[in-house]
Amino acid sequence: MIFFNKDEQLENLGLGILDATWAVFGSLARNQIALTWVVYDPPVRVNTGGALTPNAFWDHPVRGFTYRGVERIYPASVVKLFYLVAVNEWLEKGMSQTSKELERALRDMIVDSSNDATSLVVDILSGTTSGPELPIGPFETWKYQRNIINRYYQSLGWEELETINVCQKTWGDGPYGRERAFVGELLENRNMLTTNAIARLLHSIVGGVAVSSARSQAMMALLKRPLNDLSPDTEENQVTGFLGGGLPENAQIWSKAGWTSQVRHDAAYIELPEQRPYLLVVFTEGKAQAKSRDILPFVSKLVAEAIASL
Repeated sequence: MIFFNKDEQLENLGLGILDATWAVFGSLARNQIALTWVVYDPPVRVNTGGALTPNAFWDHPVRGFTYRGVERIYPASVVKLFYLVAVNEWLEKGMSQTSKELERALRDMIVDSSNDATSLVVDILSGTTSGPELPIGPFETWKYQRNIINRYYQSLGWEELETINVCQKTWGDGPYGRERAFVGELLENRNMLTTNAIARLLHSIVGGVAVSSARSQAMMALLKRPLNDLSPDTEENQVTGFLGGGLPENAQIWSKAGWTSQVRHDAAYIELPEQRPYLLVVFTEGKAQAKSRDILPFVSKLVAEAIASL
């Protein structure tokens, strides 16, 4: 069962938003966008500072809309959300110990989307390191260790996570050595996520039930984005050209963006004054779409307007 209830009102609004987007952005094909949108109707049971038990949270119904939400798509830096939750699980269970360097890496991985920081986080999660190619035996052991992140997510038993792959580092120029061998000749082992999978993970963080309420709150603190005091570096501030770019300045947003020369994505939890809070994950694919700093803000603005109409 998907974690939200499909809803006719949101379906009509969602399809209208997609139609309006395709009308304005003619180069955006029907199969180059995927979207998951979850609305938190009153009584709102998210962002409560972890006031609910996991059972009470998961039993509370929410409604949503999805378009191509089960399609496997290369997630770029949005995968860092999964590494953030996994590290917190390891720390909670005593499988890893915290350190100044790990804390610095977690901050830089989420706040600045640093690939170098992510490399350390993945090393700590898996007990593997990058380097030259390995002989067959040691490489099999290395691959098994690296896949511990996938095994953790499969152990949660969430239907949305059945098809995902989250075992690769994120790169500037691309993988070399054993990392290149691991991703596969045709990149067949690259990271893959769906907007539904990301929505469920983000839903659990915002709900205060990812690992523990205290750890969920710490993760939320890293995901918070300022909308007014933005860094002039538009690629790195994760707001300009993304979902935060379509919001009024009095909105609040917690998000993780991802982009390459081929994709532009964002996953966000958003609160507008006096409106229902909501969660929105939008993925776009294609070179033209990846370059466009207008599509995601456009969709975000329409969703915010739709929320005001509920």
